[in-house]
Amino acid sequence: MRQYLADKIRNIALAGHGGCGKTSLAEAMLFKAGVTDRMGKIENGNTVCDYDPEEIKRKVSLSSSVASFEWNNTKFNVLDTPGLFDFATGLYEGIRAAGSVVVVLSAKDGVQVGTERAYHIAKDQDKSVMFFINNSDVEGADFYKVLDELRVTFGKQVCPLMIPYVKDKKTECYIDLLKDKAYKYDDKGVGTEIPIPDGALEAVEEYRNRINEAVAETDEALMDKFFGGESFTHEELVQGINDGFRLGNFFPVSCGSSVTLEGIDMFLDCMVNHMPSAKNAGSETGTTPDGEDVRINCDILEPLAAYVFKTIADPFVGRLSYVKVVGGKLTSDLSPINSRTGNPEKIGKIVSICGKKQEDIDSVAAGDIAAIRKLNDTETGDTLCDAKRVVSLRRVGYPMATLTMAVVPKNKGDEGKIAQAIQKIKEEDPLVKFVQDAETRQQLITGLGDQHLDVIVSKLKNKFGVEISLERPRVAYRETIRKKVKVQGRHKKQSGGHGQFGDVWIEFEPCDSEGLVFEENIFGGSVPKNYFPAVEKGLTDSIKKGVLAGYPMVGLKATLVDGSYHPVDSSEMAFKTAASLAYKAGIPQAAPVILEPIGNLKVYIPDDYAGDIMGDLNKRRGRIMGMNPWDKGIQEIEAEVPISEMYDFTTALRSMTQGRGNFALRFERYEQLPAQLESQVIAEAKALNEEE
Repeated sequence: MRQYLADKIRNIALAGHGGCGKTSLAEAMLFKAGVTDRMGKIENGNTVCDYDPEEIKRKVSLSSSVASFEWNNTKFNVLDTPGLFDFATGLYEGIRAAGSVVVVLSAKDGVQVGTERAYHIAKDQDKSVMFFINNSDVEGADFYKVLDELRVTFGKQVCPLMIPYVKDKKTECYIDLLKDKAYKYDDKGVGTEIPIPDGALEAVEEYRNRINEAVAETDEALMDKFFGGESFTHEELVQGINDGFRLGNFFPVSCGSSVTLEGIDMFLDCMVNHMPSAKNAGSETGTTPDGEDVRINCDILEPLAAYVFKTIADPFVGRLSYVKVVGGKLTSDLSPINSRTGNPEKIGKIVSICGKKQEDIDSVAAGDIAAIRKLNDTETGDTLCDAKRVVSLRRVGYPMATLTMAVVPKNKGDEGKIAQAIQKIKEEDPLVKFVQDAETRQQLITGLGDQHLDVIVSKLKNKFGVEISLERPRVAYRETIRKKVKVQGRHKKQSGGHGQFGDVWIEFEPCDSEGLVFEENIFGGSVPKNYFPAVEKGLTDSIKKGVLAGYPMVGLKATLVDGSYHPVDSSEMAFKTAASLAYKAGIPQAAPVILEPIGNLKVYIPDDYAGDIMGDLNKRRGRIMGMNPWDKGIQEIEAEVPISEMYDFTTALRSMTQGRGNFALRFERYEQLPAQLESQVIAEAKALNEEE
């Protein structure tokens, strides 16, 4: 493939609800452009974009992929993104690297949650948006119903540039509204121009008027002409559409079939003619190390600035870093600066990408996308730039991963291997979180949902050779006391020679602290001062395990008030032991209780779901603190909830809101566990201690 300059490059992300046909559309475009000699099918596991073994096995896109082709002297870099919510990493990465987003819909299913989500992410990242209504020729499809849904959901700026003419529930032809031409397709997807059918004339007139109205709103001069009753020239229409598309106030709609190839060539022509080029859509603002903003034009003459938007970490082949060159030119003999580390990176082989197929190339010009093999210290989100102009480009703003599970190795001793393998997975998927919880003695992994974590488990086995299962994570409970007691701790032992003697009286009482508050109130030297630290050390060690379930003790004040010593047999160890004996004797008398962690929860959901969410939180022993308008049609519910009740809230919220809700949960404080739940927690802790 020859090298293209930015004005002849289109970087598009295919986004939308799962199952709407994004991967099939990419396959159709590649076939139509002559890159492949036969159409791959998802069910057969032979598509260009879904090439990962897990994708082939599950028959669904799990990560973003890049496929490049040429059409009408224009280079397309298509970023096929996942539609399932659990694999949003690829969606955010793909949209970040694209200049425009094609939101794909099924002509049968219409606007779905994933449609809205893709649109809003694209708008948040200031990308141009167009819609493609797919498979308008299948049974049950209704292009015009879906088009109306789009206009209701996203506004009257949604306008078709081509429409199907349907007769007797069968698509007879596709009509280009700007060229005023109709095309009928044969069984091989080849279109032939025909006269516009009489039955379509009324619809053609209606949608042309809609285009005129939307175009008029893109420019004051055009608005005056429109209200003056004058007709737009073809050039004015095209310019108005292109300007509106680029500025985000005109949303073109195209249509066709990724199965029969009907309308695919018209769709490609539409993108060539109207979609912003990389030159127009690819300029960005970078930040210097001093915090100054710098405009980086998408021009080959600019100093190099390239953004790493995706990483593949293969244990056998090595790391592959996908880059979008924003400005300048990336060549294999360069050593650009990584703005995050401040160190130069030696560029090795650069490859163009089409699914899993790689082709060595010498350089990548501004606006284009390629991949670099084996970068040593470069991660997803890093910027590679010219030493003369060190800048950092905007990183991907990923959603928060909220489902945490505990990792259980199949083979003992594999913990180290698991940690190393998950670190490799984190290079590919920055959303994954992995920590070693010292308190619960568990390895914890966090992802976007059940399917996300299930794929990670499968990858660990098949890609890295380690097997794990997942279980509900333990909760970090605490213990405290509710009343004041005074007890004696006496340690005396004779075994020939020097003995051991330590005797203390300690008052234990509740206080507001995260651990132990130790004081002494000794009169008359009954316990020498040099033994005070030993008493404190004995108590500090003791509070690591409470008397009810073995959880750490908090909110405890211990005051040394009396005791006795032996001038020969007393020692620091003896007083340390005496203090621990006082702890064991006194805490059971001080009304010990278990404390549970409470989290501050903020849930963001559409208005219609507020009642269901509050009902669910009440079942989880949550306290609703308030509800506030957050955004258009979105409510923020704030609540305090026991963290022990929240481990499956990610799944429940997605189910209740059809994927429209999200939340943030952070630890707030500890509160007393209801008495009726104490026995269960104690029994679980006892069983766990017996296992270990």
